[in-house]
Amino acid sequence: MTQAVITPVRAAGRVSALTRRPKFLLGAGIVALYAAVAVIGPLLVGDPHATGDDLLAGPSAAHLLGTTNNGQDVFAQLIVGFRSSLLVGLLAGMVTMLLAALVGVVGGYAGGWADEVLNLIGNVFLVIPALPLIVVAASYLHSSGIAVIALLIAVTSWAASARVLRAQTASLAHRDYVDAVRASGERAWRIVVVEILPNLYPILISQFVFAMIGAILGEAGLSFLGLGDLNSVTWGTMLFFAQNGEALSQGAWWWFIPPGLCIAVLGAALTLLNIGVDELINPRLRVQRRGGAQGDIR
Repeated sequence: MTQAVITPVRAAGRVSALTRRPKFLLGAGIVALYAAVAVIGPLLVGDPHATGDDLLAGPSAAHLLGTTNNGQDVFAQLIVGFRSSLLVGLLAGMVTMLLAALVGVVGGYAGGWADEVLNLIGNVFLVIPALPLIVVAASYLHSSGIAVIALLIAVTSWAASARVLRAQTASLAHRDYVDAVRASGERAWRIVVVEILPNLYPILISQFVFAMIGAILGEAGLSFLGLGDLNSVTWGTMLFFAQNGEALSQGAWWWFIPPGLCIAVLGAALTLLNIGVDELINPRLRVQRRGGAQGDIR
């Protein structure tokens, strides 16, 4: 995310500005559709683990997206995967932002030794190679459920967001309106909650969306390598079993293309959301867009 310059603005103004951004609206619409399928879809399909006599059969009226080499319905697995993959993204995103906000906002406002200690902790996590650490930990915990995978991803990915929040909090902490509230004798926690956090909401949303993208792609990658929870049905585990079942060499495109496409579309939708929020908090992007529009008119 590009560096932003934040000024105190009303929350209603932010929401109104977001609803006028086509990229944000398109991304939000796709994510809302995914969320609806995740909530309702699993109630309408059969057991994704159930096997049948039709082995590696193509799409048909009985099986809309065909079957696996064990006779499992691919469409049922795909629909259940909506819920599992979104849960991984939501859980990892929330934990990432809680850790990032705790370290970044507290350190940025407090300053002094507290900031030094928290900044040191963040730097340690930044220099630790996340992927090897996740792979090693997941190899020991691969049967513990998708929640553990989400937590592993969150614990290894919060430091970058904390650094962004720390820089913005430190900038806001020295604004005139914050100094005035501080001089009036207001408590530090109230200043952070009432005066600073509301102006960090766009960055928090942007970093949350970014964390979701990383978590969904990370879970899919780990599951594809066989390091996820293979007892859970996610898009990553679908790709893993499709690879093991030699779906590509057997021409069973219906087994691996749908989950891959779902991951790609969701990642693109979340990216559009992130771009929309980034344009809201970054004046340079707004100026560039206005300048481009004026140039087109000329």
